[in-house]
Formats: sequence, structure tokens, C-alpha cells
Amino acid sequence: MSKSTWALVALAFFGGLYVLFQMATRTPEPPAHQVFIDGTVLTMNAEAPIAEAISVRGDTIEAVGNTEDIMALVTDETEVHDLLGRTLLPGFIDAHGHFPGSGMYSLVANLSSPPVGDVLDMAMLIERLRAQAQSKAPGEWVIGLSYDDTAIAEQRHPTRLDLDKVSTEQPVVALHSSLHFATVNTKALELLGIDSTTPDPEGGVIVRDEKGRATGVLEENAMMSLMQEVLSFGAFEGFLMTKAAVKDYAQHGVTTANMGAASQEQMKGMRMMSNWGVIPQRLTVMPLQTENDEAITQGTFDETEWDTDRFDVVGFKIVADGSIQGYTGYLSHPYHVPYNGDADYRGYARVSREELFRQVREIFKHGYKVAIHTNGDASINDALDAIEAALEEFPAEDHRTILIHSQMSRLDQVERMARLGVTPSFFTAHVYFWGDRHRDIFMGPERAENISPSQWAIQNGVRFTTHLDTPVVPMRPLRAVSAMVNRLTSSGAVLGVDQRTDMMTALRATTIDAAWQVGQETRLGSIEPGKLADLVVLSGNPLENADRVHELKVERTVIGGVTIYRR
Repeated sequence: MSKSTWALVALAFFGGLYVLFQMATRTPEPPAHQVFIDGTVLTMNAEAPIAEAISVRGDTIEAVGNTEDIMALVTDETEVHDLLGRTLLPGFIDAHGHFPGSGMYSLVANLSSPPVGDVLDMAMLIERLRAQAQSKAPGEWVIGLSYDDTAIAEQRHPTRLDLDKVSTEQPVVALHSSLHFATVNTKALELLGIDSTTPDPEGGVIVRDEKGRATGVLEENAMMSLMQEVLSFGAFEGFLMTKAAVKDYAQHGVTTANMGAASQEQMKGMRMMSNWGVIPQRLTVMPLQTENDEAITQGTFDETEWDTDRFDVVGFKIVADGSIQGYTGYLSHPYHVPYNGDADYRGYARVSREELFRQVREIFKHGYKVAIHTNGDASINDALDAIEAALEEFPAEDHRTILIHSQMSRLDQVERMARLGVTPSFFTAHVYFWGDRHRDIFMGPERAENISPSQWAIQNGVRFTTHLDTPVVPMRPLRAVSAMVNRLTSSGAVLGVDQRTDMMTALRATTIDAAWQVGQETRLGSIEPGKLADLVVLSGNPLENADRVHELKVERTVIGGVTIYRR
């Protein structure tokens, strides 16, 4: 066969692969016209909150009303979906998470303890990692995700000696459920260049034993180089992880996902897969401030270079402190059960107060938006001080600065948020997943009653959202709604009855208020004519099932008029 013939064959082969790829990844077109009738439509429109039916033209909601009026728009070409009394809502909007993090469970060992998983002790944790190690080539990282030191029998973190039982030849890492800690084995410490002489980084701790040797536990900024190493998945693994996350989010009604601390490498990959149609969900993206500090300071970061119809940069992310359940959230008063016997220990800031002021000032100076991770009330205070100082110098009427988690917000701080125009995104699901331990270990009964204080926000006119921080906890929007309405811990105890919210407020926090928080309220978050048809069908009505709303099933998920999931 001649060279020219070989070239033609190769061209035809790769051309065919390209066509197949395009066919496999193209975004499906919505029906020209479809209607949803005979149901309960919770519109999230305050002026007309409940309807029976809607009409959708292409990707846009055309009309909302009763079944008779909507059926009058039907022609022979219309697709008619009879809801049979089920409930239609706007698609759930992830106010803060780490997409596609939930897909990591398809690639790594799941070390979760109840109520998420079933790892009960150190032996089970080690065995899970051993099983993962068997699938890895020599020299490859063995990774486990979501161990919880306060939920296993030993009530401690694993150490390098524990993980050496998994392997002494391969690097092994167990990531804490908060994603603010990691434990590595001896081999991994060697690869990371950490020994007894390595100093603690600012805003982080290399935990050491009584002889000064690294135990393998790395806190906060001490684990950043590790995270870059172990989370740098290859293209194929990244594709598999993303597909798993897409499926997970779709099955639970999420139509807009959030990348809440994204590197530029992650942004490039996710935007590419969004453009290809691999990711049907819309993405709101918060680039890491640390990676973009120079561009922010010079005012050269251009969000429009990234933005598409389904990929939107919505503000920079600053991580100001750590995790309450990891004892690194920065508090004004000590933890309830002293950490390592230190009765004065209050956690610590990951960013110094002076540096936080500088970072926030530069963001406001150049007209960017910001979301600041603040768990402890001391960290919240620093953030509010930095925001107030920036606003005095660079006034902004509608800046919508977000405090992510805002878990230990005091009443006076919520009142201050109202004055400054700050909007919190509460991690209310902590009530369910860690509420018992917040009460008994970390915060004590009085402070634990008021974690994620939604009712204080309502009383002060502070618009807020709720989120799940996935993969810290599973992407289950109705679990977050249930936590806001019922305030039940995983043991069934009520934690913070005075902070309960009504069902419609909780649903708004996962739909229209989540859209508003990131400037998307004109096109997403409610079922109104002219807005995009991002919808979810539930098996029952949340207004009639408040005590078991988390048990309702997602029957259908629709994005831009296209059904991406049906149960």
C-alpha cells in the first residue's frame, strides 16, 4: 500500500473517531415544545409561588399556570409530560461544593464512617487502603478519602505507622472527611521532603510526636503540596471522575454545580468538558485567590475569557480558616473538649489578619467578587473587618460578598452582615452529619444549638443559601433542606430548634437564593416565563412531607429543556 493510501486510511480512521466523539459528546437539543401538567409546581416566585403546569419552548420557560391554560398551547408536535400529581421545582443549585469531587469515590478507597459509610475502626480503614493498593502499579499513590477520626473506635487520626501497614514501598494518603487534614505513610513523607527538621508552613501544622518526628498527619496549609500531588489525576481518570460526578448530581436534581476553590488547571479541564457536553450541568466557578494574586492585584484577570453559557466565574475563593470537626476552625473562645489537653486552644487562621485585609482590598479595588471560607467566629470577625475596611475605601452597593460555611456565626455578626450587605452560605447539613459531636466534643451544647443560624439571618433580613461542600458530605440537596427545616442530628436529636426554618425558605436557599448569591437570578432559580428550563420532578410534595423530605426521590432532572436523568 502506498504512502498516500496509508495517509488516506489514517485520515479516514481519525476522521471517523472525531465524528464518533462529536456524536458522543454533543449537547442534546431540547424538544421544540413540551409541557408539564397536572402537578404541584413550586415556582419560587414569591408573587405566584404555586401552580399546576408549565410550558417550555426550547430551553426556555414559556408559561406557568393551571393545566387547562397550558393544555391550550399543545399541538400535535408538543411533548406532554403528565406529572400525575408529583411536584415540579426549579433545579437545585449547588451554592458551594467541589465539583467533580464526588466522582473521586470511583477512583479511590472510600474511608467514610457512619452516617455516610461503614468504616468503624482503624483496621477497617487500613484494609480499605490495602484493597486499593492491590489495584495500583508500583510507585503509584494509594489514596483513601473521607476518614473521620472522631467517628472510628480509636478516636484518633491514623499515623504514618498505621499507613505503613498498607505499604512501605508505595506512597499512601488518607484524606480527612473535612479535606482540611491528610495522613501519609513514611514513603509519602520522604517523597514530600518532610522530616523532623521541616518547619511548619504559615497557616498549617506538621503534626509531630513527643520526639519531634512527623506523625504523618498534615493540617491545613501543610497539606497543600500533597493535595496538588495526589489530586493531579490523568486525563482519562479525570474524565471518569467527572462522568461519575455528573451522574451523581443528576440523580439528585442538581442542575448547577459549583467549583468552590478551583485551580486554573481544573478550570481548563472542566470548561473543556463542559464545552464538549460531557458535563450537562451549569458550572459556577470560584478560582483560588492564591493562584491568581498577581492578576488580581494588577486588575488583569478577565472573567469573560472563561465564561460561556454554562461556565461562569463568580468570584475568587479565599480560605481563611479550617474545619470545626478538625479542631482548626478559628474560634473566639476555646473548643469544648480541649484539643490535645490544651484548654486555651481556639484553632487558627490559615491567612493572617493583615494578609486577609490585603487580599480582600485588592479584590474590591478592581471590582471583582469574593467568597471567603470562614467556619469559626474569630475567622468570621476577621473577614467582616476586612470587608468593612474594603468597602470604606471602595464602596459597592451590591457586592454580594459570600461567607462560605459561616458555621459559628454569632447574632452580632449576622447583624453586621446585614449592615455590610454580606451573604452567608450555611453548611446546615453539619447539624445532621456532625451535630452530635459538635454538641458533645467541639462546641458544647450552647454554641452547637446555633450552628448555621438561619433564623437569625431571617430576622435580620440577610439573604442566605445552604450547601453540602461535596465531597465533604454526599450531594443530597434534600438532606440539606431537611437539616434546615428539622435540625435533626444523625442520632435523631433536635439541635437548635430556634434556628429551624420553614420549608419554602429552605427550598429557596437551594434554588432562587442560590442563583441570586452568584448573580444568576435573572435566568435561573425559579420557574418563571423567560427563565431557562432547569427543572426537577420529585416523588412527593416537600410542603406536605417536611419530616421526611430527605426521603423524597428525584424522578426527573431537566437542564435547558433536556432531560438528563429519569428514575
